[in-house]
Amino acid sequence: MTAPDTESLRLLVLVGDLGSLGAAAAELRVSQPSASKRLSSLERQLGLTLLERTRQGCTLTPAGAMVRDWSGQVLTHLDGLLDGARALRARHEVHLRVAASMTVADYLAPAWISTLRTTLPEAHLELDVGNSVSVCDRVRHGQCDLGFIETPSVPEGVSRRYVTGDRMVVVVPPEHPWAQLRRSLSVTELAATPLIVRERGSGTRETLYQALSYRGSDPVAPLLELHSTTAVRNSVVAGAGPAVLSVLAVATDLAEARMVEVDVDLDLRRPLHAVWRAGHRLTGPAAALLAIAVRS
Repeated sequence: MTAPDTESLRLLVLVGDLGSLGAAAAELRVSQPSASKRLSSLERQLGLTLLERTRQGCTLTPAGAMVRDWSGQVLTHLDGLLDGARALRARHEVHLRVAASMTVADYLAPAWISTLRTTLPEAHLELDVGNSVSVCDRVRHGQCDLGFIETPSVPEGVSRRYVTGDRMVVVVPPEHPWAQLRRSLSVTELAATPLIVRERGSGTRETLYQALSYRGSDPVAPLLELHSTTAVRNSVVAGAGPAVLSVLAVATDLAEARMVEVDVDLDLRRPLHAVWRAGHRLTGPAAALLAIAVRS
């Protein structure tokens, strides 16, 4: 026995509720002959006589009344399923999971998110902060809808779009000898000096090491290895030693003389990219946030 279609069940329920086939057909906006044919087909499927047909109209047989009650239960559960699916879809459409590297998360993403909230006040956004490698991993595994990274290279498995550029600077505490230099620091000097650096996988560290490698220099072991931009910045301010950080992270410290920028003969510019899962097209809030980021 094949399962009856839901419209036939709905028609049977309406016949019981409204008391006539004609009224049920009108409710569903189908012709009465079509409704009668559909119910005849339902009777053949179930092997039961559901309607007693007379010149005065149609009424439900005892079997028809029982099937009508069961059909009502089936339709109630089906309507609940469809309503739930619509609610889940609607929630997904306004729910946005974003992952961003620390520099982007701290200094750029807040303004982008604020603009998105103005445009889509109903959107619920989760922002996960990590280094660029972890952001790409989350994007590849579908754990977030959109990511922002600061590495010069983008791994496989993600699509990307250039958002903006960033510049990294060598910074030292005011009492550091480099603060008094009247010349540019050489690449060799920078590579030979233990620095305060971020952990492996961070875009800041990767950008610096790639730039040094491009100029034929390998950096010595770090002075300190820390897991946040803020920790690196605070260590420099505290006098621990030199570091290379995004100008976004140290602009206020430089302006207020808590640290000094050291000129270096090295290109430390880097691109900031948006990334998302390869083979997927951005839609809804994710596409809106990317457009805001690019525009900004």
